[in-house]
Amino acid sequence: MSEPASPRRDLLGGAITVAAIVMFVGTGSAALSMIVSNYLAGKGGNDQTLVIALLLNVALILFGWRRHRDLTREVTERAAAEERATILASKDPLTGFLNRRSLAEEGAAMVVRADRRHKAVALMMLDLDHFKTVNDMHGHTVGDSLLRAVADEIADALPDMALAARFGGDEFACSMLFDPSNPDSVERVAERLVSRMSQPFHIEGLHLTITASVGIARSDANCPTIDALLRAADIALYAAKNAGRNRHAWFDVSMERELQERNELEGSLRAAIPRGEIVPYFDQQIDMTTGRLTGFEVLARWEHPARGLIEAEHFVPIAEETGMIADLSMTVMRGAFAAARDWHPALTLAVNVSPWQLKDAWLAQKIIKLLTETGFPPNRLEVEITESALFENMALAQSVVGSLKNQGIKLALDDFGTGYSSLAHLRALPFDRIKIDKSFVMSINQNPESAAIVNAITRLGDSLNLSITAEGIEDKATEERLRSLGCARGQGHAFGRPLSASNARRLLAERRLLAAAQAEAVDGPVTSQRLAG
Repeated sequence: MSEPASPRRDLLGGAITVAAIVMFVGTGSAALSMIVSNYLAGKGGNDQTLVIALLLNVALILFGWRRHRDLTREVTERAAAEERATILASKDPLTGFLNRRSLAEEGAAMVVRADRRHKAVALMMLDLDHFKTVNDMHGHTVGDSLLRAVADEIADALPDMALAARFGGDEFACSMLFDPSNPDSVERVAERLVSRMSQPFHIEGLHLTITASVGIARSDANCPTIDALLRAADIALYAAKNAGRNRHAWFDVSMERELQERNELEGSLRAAIPRGEIVPYFDQQIDMTTGRLTGFEVLARWEHPARGLIEAEHFVPIAEETGMIADLSMTVMRGAFAAARDWHPALTLAVNVSPWQLKDAWLAQKIIKLLTETGFPPNRLEVEITESALFENMALAQSVVGSLKNQGIKLALDDFGTGYSSLAHLRALPFDRIKIDKSFVMSINQNPESAAIVNAITRLGDSLNLSITAEGIEDKATEERLRSLGCARGQGHAFGRPLSASNARRLLAERRLLAAAQAEAVDGPVTSQRLAG
């Protein structure tokens, strides 16, 4: 209702001003002339009507001028507000980059210009790796400052006339024209972006380390529209992340097929969990001083009816991304507990807890419920937590771990050395064991730095009275090197492949390490020999 009234007010104010000026021209000159003449002649008795008309005319002119000034200011403010609204509608307020809608509009125009000039458009999707960890550790204010610094680096890396956008969170997009016969120019920009993002950022007195993954698509490779470019670059970004992050990848059609296969795998996984196709496998853990079998780590395997046995690395990340990890993990745990409840009481089971599961305040109660239902002793269970999981919510992690420890369940810090290794974690949570990541173990005889890290972790465990387990032992030479460094427990293919529940049971039966076999056996001294096999 207010908008139509405004033009009417403007028209009325303008009419009054014009009328006042006309009246002043018509009456003002005569009235002023008479008044001045009478004053100079010393006469009084000016015509009161003319004087009043003159004063009224002056008042109307002043009113019109004031109204004109107010309207001018209102128009200026309205124009500024409209400009701000336009900017907010088209720009990201944090970085000043374009938003998704504006990039789509300006990118479409860029594609048209490229066709006209016989050029091509390259569109890059950039996503920051581990940005969420920075936000969780240091807060959103530091995170926002980091995003602004990243935007500055992106702007510096791009050529003139390129477009840059932020789609929200830590996702950016850039588009630029290039000569189709010389894609190296795009390659150099992508390499510069990846390289710069891997260097430390100095934000508010902090040294922050992140990396970036970049997906690239080009308009002359079956991506003739901005929408096709965005979709293809997003698929390439997903491929870059899957390849290990901190890199760039050009889109090709094989990536689309892989994504389709991944989506099909996701659909199959949703049906596989309730059907019981996800089963526990058991990886032997050995005391390398005595050769004794001490327990098993539980691994998830998918017994796919068409593809055969699928290892965890191919489906667990999908389960984590889609929220299926909790059901999957509980299914595997239930199967492992049920299979191992009548094994030798000295044999332990180690189970992995996903960072996603550690967000569940009821996780401890769910695990305890499984132990009760399956009859597996809590003191034979060891729960493994990765370092990265602790950054999500340390207070919640402490609560969950406290409930588990109260039941006699042991706790291991998994993949130590690969994440944000900190003594604070070892002090904050009552760990019983440190597990050295296999990336260090597998290169211990080739890489002096890996050997130094393993040695340091082993000494740290000794000083804190924490047991050490080395993962990924592939051969006897690695086993001997670890033994010389004082690492007592290990697991890996050097001790055998992971076993299904039936094969693990067969192995233990041969060594008379099942409850039924022990009931028949003579007690005592031979137990350790049976464990050693």
